Amino acid sequence: MSHVMNTYARLPVAFVRGEGAWLWDEAGRRYLDALSGIAVNGVGHGHPRLVRAIADQAAALIHTSNIYRVPRQEELADRLCDLSGMSQAFFCNSGAEANEAAIKLARLYGHQRGVEVPTIIVMEKAWHGRTIATLSATGSRKAQAGFEPLVAGFVRVPYNDLDAVKAVAEHNRNIVAVLLEPIQGEGGINVADIAYQKALHALCRERGWLYMLDEVQTGIGRTGHWFAFQHAGVKPDVMALAKGLGSGVPIGACLADGPAAEVFKPGSHGTTFGGGPLVCAAALATLDIMEEENLLANALHQGERLWRGLESGLEGVSGVVEIRGQGLMLGVELDRPGADIVKQALEAGLLVNVTSDKVVRLLPPLIVNDEETEQIVSVLVPIIKRFLGA
Repeated sequence: MSHVMNTYARLPVAFVRGEGAWLWDEAGRRYLDALSGIAVNGVGHGHPRLVRAIADQAAALIHTSNIYRVPRQEELADRLCDLSGMSQAFFCNSGAEANEAAIKLARLYGHQRGVEVPTIIVMEKAWHGRTIATLSATGSRKAQAGFEPLVAGFVRVPYNDLDAVKAVAEHNRNIVAVLLEPIQGEGGINVADIAYQKALHALCRERGWLYMLDEVQTGIGRTGHWFAFQHAGVKPDVMALAKGLGSGVPIGACLADGPAAEVFKPGSHGTTFGGGPLVCAAALATLDIMEEENLLANALHQGERLWRGLESGLEGVSGVVEIRGQGLMLGVELDRPGADIVKQALEAGLLVNVTSDKVVRLLPPLIVNDEETEQIVSVLVPIIKRFLGA
C-alpha cells in the first residue's frame, strides 16, 4: 500500500529517463511526450546545458534565503524584465504562488487608493491555482466544491466578453483589477481575441484598474513569443509566470510594471525558497537555450505544422468541434468527454491529456522537430477517429 496521499488519479506508468521529446518507462518502453510535464519541459528532457547548469549551481550553493542578496535572482529579474518590458520581478515557487502574489498586489493597490473592498474581475472557466485564494479566482465549481467558504473579492464574467466587464464596472465601484489568461489552458485552450485584449487593456487604463495576466502556462515561449501578450501588443501591469520558466525546477515569478511595481514594500510579501540560486540558475539556462536554439521560431513553425496535420487528418470527422490555440499550445475540442483518448494514446506510446472534459490538449516541448510533430499527428488522428466512430 502506498503512503502517498490519494490526490491524483495517476496513469499506470512510471518514467525513469528522458531525452529531448522522449520518455522511457520502467520496462524500457519509449513514449513521445506531447504534454511536456503540462507545459513545463520546454527545452525537452535531459538537455545537457540545463543539466550542467543545475549540477554546477548545486555544487556551489543551493540556498541562502531572501534575507540576503541573491545575485542569480537579480540576473534573472533583469533578463525577464528585458524580455517583457516589465520593470520588477518577485520570485516564488509555483504558478499558484505567482497568482497569489498578483492577487495580494491588486488588493494592496486598491487599499492604497482608498478602496475598502478591493475586487478583481475574473473569467468563467479560468484556472489560477489550488490555494484558497487562487481557487476562489478559478472558474471551476468542480475544483472548488467542498472547499467553501471561498475567498471573497472576485467578480466573474464570461471569457472574451467586453460588454460583461463594462456592465460590472457600471455597478461595482470596488473593482481594482482584471485577471486574465491570454489562453485558458485548463479551461479548454480558449484563446482571447486580440481585439478583446486590446479593448480590455484600454478599459483598465481608463478606469485605473490593473491589467493582470496569468501567463503561467502561456509564458516562456509556449505560444511562439516569449509571452502571449506580445501577440496583442498590450503590456500588462502584472504578469504571473511559472511552468516553463525553470524547465522542471519549481520556480514562479510575478512581474510588475508602472504603478503596480511600486505597491509592494519590505514586509508586504515574501517567501523562504523563492528565487534561490539553484532554481534561478535553471531558469537562466532555460532562457539561454531558448535564445541560442531559436525555440520561439520553432514553436511557431511546429505549431503550424501540428495544426495543419490535425486539421487535414480530422477534416469532416463528425464529433470534432474545433481545433484552436497558438504556437505549441493546441486543443482539439470534441462533442463528448474524451478521457479514454489519453489511455489509448498512452498505449500507442504518445503522451497527451484531456482538459475541460472534451478538449484533447497538446503541449509538446519547444524543441520538437518535424519528424516528431508528424508522429504526433500520425498516432493521434487515428485514435481520435476511432474514438468518435469515424
